[in-house]
Amino acid sequence: MSSKGKIFKSEGITHSEKYLIELCNNSFLSLWSYPNVFRNRNKELADVIVVFDNHILVFSDKACEYPTTGDAKLNWRKWFKKSVLKSAEQLWGAERWLRLYPDRVYTDRMATQKLPIEIQENAIIHLIAVAKGVAKPCKKYFNGGSGSLIIKSDIVGSDAHIDPYVIGDINPNETFIHVFDDTTLDIILQTLDTISDFTQYLSRKEELFRIRKVNLLAAGEEDLLPFYVARMKNGRHDFVFDHEGPLRIEEGEWLKFNQNPRRVAQVMEDSISYFWDALIERFSQNALNGTQYRVSDGGFSDSEKILRFFASEPRYRRRLLSGSLIHLLENTPNDVYACRYTVPDEKEGPFYVFAVFPNVNNLADDLYLQVRSHYLLACCMVFKLVYPAADKIVGYATLPGEDGYYFSEDATFFDASNWNSELQDEAEEYQKRYKILIDPKPYDVYQREFPKKPFVENSFAFTDKDCPCGSGLEYRSCHGIIK
Repeated sequence: MSSKGKIFKSEGITHSEKYLIELCNNSFLSLWSYPNVFRNRNKELADVIVVFDNHILVFSDKACEYPTTGDAKLNWRKWFKKSVLKSAEQLWGAERWLRLYPDRVYTDRMATQKLPIEIQENAIIHLIAVAKGVAKPCKKYFNGGSGSLIIKSDIVGSDAHIDPYVIGDINPNETFIHVFDDTTLDIILQTLDTISDFTQYLSRKEELFRIRKVNLLAAGEEDLLPFYVARMKNGRHDFVFDHEGPLRIEEGEWLKFNQNPRRVAQVMEDSISYFWDALIERFSQNALNGTQYRVSDGGFSDSEKILRFFASEPRYRRRLLSGSLIHLLENTPNDVYACRYTVPDEKEGPFYVFAVFPNVNNLADDLYLQVRSHYLLACCMVFKLVYPAADKIVGYATLPGEDGYYFSEDATFFDASNWNSELQDEAEEYQKRYKILIDPKPYDVYQREFPKKPFVENSFAFTDKDCPCGSGLEYRSCHGIIK
């Protein structure tokens, strides 16, 4: 089984583009982020495109010098047209192309290297204009502040954008444009730094403007963000406000949010979750560079589908999964075979099988990897045997010990939706032969996304309503089974 070779990716052209792709690679990981994609030879489609499952993020990056004519409204209109409106037109054009010609997107200027990830029919497309060059003049105009653009939902249409440094809905007849500026770009992408967390935020914000049509004035997007991140509705993150009617969000809510002890605790708890990001990125780099030791017949496409399960996990789930896997690796003796299994929070989520498989017989590398791959598949099948509800099973295997995962790693996906009597018999044989899950010991791990901490006066107020289990804001559990 062999890889299909190295995937060509641009590194960005301007300093601003390079910075944007670095942010995207950190947040959405390199396997799904592609800068400077083209529709034809020398015809650029977008500055950055992120394609993940049925979501597509299209970025247009403009770093325009702010005019200094002495007329504040004229300066704003000139910059708005050159930066925001020009980006919007490029984004709407890119969206039309992706809808009409999803198989004609290229990663190189000569249009010879096709985008390696398939664009799904009826994909959800989110459009993001990155408009830089506005922070300093904004701070000067308001005699301070963060420099971010004011959000005002009742400004609708490009001609209505008259007041300096105020953004609304650029064109209600087209797909909504999210405008991130010098200040908010980093804050948004570094706070919502998984593809699922970010796309859910964009979707809820689009609903806020287009469906809920909330009368909103926010000092900046960063001050609006806590009302989504720290609030829930119907078991999911959503914009939840303290009162009905017109909403005015003053500057400083972002600062208050970050000073709240629960937010501080969340950041500390999440530090372990970046182990999961690093795991995905190691696999991704090998897939992109064509340096995988073994890969199924589908090559890059198969690798992307498997890694998509790993990358679809939001930040809080990555924290739980990382803790489970690290504990297994660090507490399994070097000569012991062991497995751990995790059950998803939601019905559609995948089940994970983590296996450590020591090379106790000092097999040659190729033979050892074949045996380990077979053992991982056996673990997945036995898990289906013991846990019949599991249909999507994602497996990961490596050597035991703290440094095992830096030596070699396997990842696989076992589709158990077509389970039959033949597979049942095979799984029962594996269970007996390898003594997998003979006497499983289930246990529960409970964590809050925002740990409970004493409230600090003048910090952002969390709302503990509408949590999934009725036990406080964002109370999560991860059910594991160990051998």
